[in-house]
Amino acid sequence: MFSFFNQLLAIDVTARKFERQALANDLLQRTLGGKGLATRLLLQHNPPGVDPLSQENHLILAAGPLAGTAIWGSCRYGVYTKSPQTGYFSESYSGGTVGEYMAKTGYDAVMIKGASPAPIWIEIGDAGAFIHAADDLWGLESYATEDRVKAWLQANRPSAKKSGVVCIGPAGENLVRFAVIENDYWRSAGRTGVGTVLGAKKIKAIAFWGAQDKALADAEQIRDFAREFAKTHKDSPGVQAYKTKGTPMMVDLTSAVGSFPTRYWHKGQAAHQDQINATAFHERLAVVPHACLRCFMACGRLSTVKEGRHQGLKIEGPEYETIGAFGGLCEVDRIEEIAYLNDVCDRLGLDTITAGNLVAFAIEAARQGKIDYQIDYNQVDKIAQTLEDIAYRRGIGDALAEGIRSVAKSWGMEDQAIHVKGMEPAAFDPRVLKGMTLSYGTSARGACHLRATFYKPELAKMIDPEQIEGKAEMFAEWEDRLAIFDTLILCRFYRDLYQWEQLATVIAAATGVDLDTAGLRSIATDVINGTRRFNLREGLTPQEDRLPPRFCTEALPETGKVVTEQQMEVLLREYYQARGWDAQGRPHGSGAR
Repeated sequence: MFSFFNQLLAIDVTARKFERQALANDLLQRTLGGKGLATRLLLQHNPPGVDPLSQENHLILAAGPLAGTAIWGSCRYGVYTKSPQTGYFSESYSGGTVGEYMAKTGYDAVMIKGASPAPIWIEIGDAGAFIHAADDLWGLESYATEDRVKAWLQANRPSAKKSGVVCIGPAGENLVRFAVIENDYWRSAGRTGVGTVLGAKKIKAIAFWGAQDKALADAEQIRDFAREFAKTHKDSPGVQAYKTKGTPMMVDLTSAVGSFPTRYWHKGQAAHQDQINATAFHERLAVVPHACLRCFMACGRLSTVKEGRHQGLKIEGPEYETIGAFGGLCEVDRIEEIAYLNDVCDRLGLDTITAGNLVAFAIEAARQGKIDYQIDYNQVDKIAQTLEDIAYRRGIGDALAEGIRSVAKSWGMEDQAIHVKGMEPAAFDPRVLKGMTLSYGTSARGACHLRATFYKPELAKMIDPEQIEGKAEMFAEWEDRLAIFDTLILCRFYRDLYQWEQLATVIAAATGVDLDTAGLRSIATDVINGTRRFNLREGLTPQEDRLPPRFCTEALPETGKVVTEQQMEVLLREYYQARGWDAQGRPHGSGAR
């Protein structure tokens, strides 16, 4: 099939063996690769009820069928497994350069099972997989690990002039439940604990290089489309906003409607907003727009702290979500200090969203006398120390490393903990943006803002944030289109530019498969139903599609808004109907539970 290699590389690190497995055209045509393919593979190969940290939990890495082509927004990769954070379906994505090198290996996906008794790193290239000892890498922070692996390849693989490396930091080694996979220093497959699964398998890093090119159905059309696409969109207002301000511009946008989570979800605005927004960011840090490969948006902020105790600190970021986690939930009131905490997390391999949520939760516990621990809002050094203690499982960090459900139960604070399925929400308060109730509640991976990015149509007033009835239909359409994004593994920030027509065009030009909107939505439905079946198999109950009680009972002081239980029930009922699920949220054919 065009734009695919029809090859899966299956690696058993226990046996230290690999094999190439053929992927049939009809499977690729029905799944479109990426998330669609990975969901099928996990349903087929993962034993039901498997411990996420066991040898039998498979981890799949994939670049989409558009990776390695000229299509804008396509240089990304996805990681799929069973989450050690939630116990359910896990997906996480990252940009940078690795997607390009992953595509060059000649495999549509890499599937890893087993566990090594000693640390290893894996080299994947044209000839297959090579397993190397990683005793000298174990214990290193993420930046140093990436440097060491790339240096080894340059010294020992003359053909590998360029390579992509993914790796874990100490948090992954120590099985922190929300450890990330890092690449290109500052890019992260950040949520659900995919780095933890690598740590359980004793895999410190994976390197990708090769010289394989894809055969496209119509290479000339791909080139023409990419050229016209850039000409049409590169100077558009939305693209220029990302290029000039990056995601920190969201601080002012969410604050304006009272949806910027602050003081561990007790408030919707931060008094120090002007010290952590995009203006402060660009005034107090030296910023250069930084793009992934195949991107003209350049939303990344390659930033250097100009003055103060962190002068000279260089990082790509912080992004909006990290600002929300530390600047909002932990009330850190200086953008330079948020950059510092971002750097701490990246080096250690911690998800910044969950880390910020957990530290803020610990602050609440300390203030209420639930724990004997000295920490408070805006105490940056104590926050940094807590992050390190989490990564190395020291003291209170050991409890926090187990995640929000475990620590909330042990501290007697389950009624205060903010999470869905064991994963904390991003920085969009659903009490104001009511559609985020569905985003957080129904996502297969937990409280996810990205599967439908429904904050966008609500903030842009494409639909009234307060509307309840009839909202699920629009939500499902957005979710379907972005499910196709995840099969192709396209960047979310191109969501306004790739509508159904454009998606159909690039799929046809790349793969040769002609699909109309109905055909694309049928594939999206299969993918979403597949992840739902995976979760039902792992024990998901309808109650886990609902938001934490605090969102129903505690009104935001700025707006007085809550999500009532009745509103939640209407949204879920209409969403299940839009999906064709039964009243218990089961797709047709899932069987009774």
